[in-house]
Amino acid sequence: MDVTLLPGFNPGPFTGAGNNTYLLTGSHPTLIDAGTGESRHLVALDEALAGARLEQVLVTHAHSDHAKGSLAVAAQSPGVVFRKVPWPELDGRYGVSWQPIADGDEIEAGDGRLRVLHTPGHAPDHVCLYDEPTGTLFVADLVVLGSSVVIPASRGGSLTDYLRSLRRILELAPARMLPAHGEPIDDPRAVLLEYLEHRQRREEQVLTALEAGARTADTIVTRIYPQLATSLLDAARENVLAHLCKLRDDGRVTSDKEAWELVR
Repeated sequence: MDVTLLPGFNPGPFTGAGNNTYLLTGSHPTLIDAGTGESRHLVALDEALAGARLEQVLVTHAHSDHAKGSLAVAAQSPGVVFRKVPWPELDGRYGVSWQPIADGDEIEAGDGRLRVLHTPGHAPDHVCLYDEPTGTLFVADLVVLGSSVVIPASRGGSLTDYLRSLRRILELAPARMLPAHGEPIDDPRAVLLEYLEHRQRREEQVLTALEAGARTADTIVTRIYPQLATSLLDAARENVLAHLCKLRDDGRVTSDKEAWELVR
């Protein structure tokens, strides 16, 4: 499998140094994620194709840093096909037609095949893409090195689903993971276990805050993240809300509008 990393040139507080997109060259030139349409990304894509025609773009989920560049890629690569798991609430934003994919699909890409693994949690349409012969897994926003992943509970995220997705990939036991942000992950098992342990620790912090009398997500945020930068407060609130929703799913808390309470 011939893979070229193409940086998205979109650094920011939630994208880090920027998105990673991946070009698979060969019989079926394939781009994994469209980026945001930055001109430098489009130039890099054109250069990496070296005259070949881009056949398809596999979009891992409909968040804007992965899908916003679809229309720009389509303009540069006439006839390119865009594929993703449907998320009707967001798919119409990007100005292209989508061919639906689903869990278990095998897609010819580059000189091989990628298996679609539906891994919801960060987003309901989120997928990983697996190259079984090499054990390489394109993990998108499932995990990144050196940071946690936001679970936007008020915008389609689900911690219950996310933990299930982490365990699914742990059982798959890939040899290497290529994320949409940050460096390649050469010890997938260790990183996946740390992610699961991190979420367990955070859940315990949320429960402790509730036990101490906190009743809203905002109050819990101030107790768990007392010195967090203002620019990251919304992400922290989404993660806390995701934990509260999971605890409600588990029957451990109840909610009334924005007020949360332990089940005694």
